[in-house]
Amino acid sequence: MAASPAPLFSSARHRAQRDRLARQPAGADFLAPIVAETLLDRLSMVTRDFARTLLIGGHDASLAGALQATGTCLTILEAGPRLAARTGAIEAEADTVDLPFASFDLIVWPGGLDSVNDVPGALVRLRALLAPDGLLLGSFVGDGSLPRHRRAIMADGVRPIARMHPQIDLSAMGNLLQRIGFTMPVVDVEALTVRYGDWFALVRDLRATGLASRLTPAPPPLTREEVARIAAAFAAQADPDGRVAESWRLIHFSGWAPHPDQPRPARRGSGTASLAEALKPKQ
Repeated sequence: MAASPAPLFSSARHRAQRDRLARQPAGADFLAPIVAETLLDRLSMVTRDFARTLLIGGHDASLAGALQATGTCLTILEAGPRLAARTGAIEAEADTVDLPFASFDLIVWPGGLDSVNDVPGALVRLRALLAPDGLLLGSFVGDGSLPRHRRAIMADGVRPIARMHPQIDLSAMGNLLQRIGFTMPVVDVEALTVRYGDWFALVRDLRATGLASRLTPAPPPLTREEVARIAAAFAAQADPDGRVAESWRLIHFSGWAPHPDQPRPARRGSGTASLAEALKPKQ
């Protein structure tokens, strides 16, 4: 029997990164309030109540509080053991969670889908956790993010070793939601530009947002010379004022668990109007 492929990401490093979020000062994660505001805004446009909600990730207390304020019964899922203990969360990875089917009416995932070992498997599990007509709503850092950082770590004199995670693009996410069985999927992108004084400030942001590398096996540490080369390559992309404009692309997604009362697309060929007639010039 063939051996299982080695995991792309280290669960142990993921847990350590999540627990690090619990120890950092408030406001260090600049992405958290941006993502939370977007998700809550989209949730406010849904004209129904959700009695049971699962929040994946317990580090943003303001998001958890806003969800609880809707009157929902909130359950939190968290991979970091210390963070789970502090927030009263269930300790588990999103792609290995084992809870009863149809346990939730709403699942909110404010980041992390792009860094699980089994992306389709995680979505299948979440689809099973949703009750009929339940909603999955989430965000993650997607394809095209951090292009200047990527160019810098491939600078001459730096070992060509994978140091950044693969990224999921817009179309792949939409196709994945449909293939797994979510109805009415919506996927779009929000582009952010953050201007950095140097590469080390970007690295601090990556650590503060829980987005540092968790590839396995871990790449060997950078030498001082390699760090200097990367920092110089990053600085070489600066604007005239000396700051580098780095791009972040947040992919927001949603999908519903099927229900007989949901609207469905019209059957192909069922239209009664003629496109040719509609396109004729008016007299």
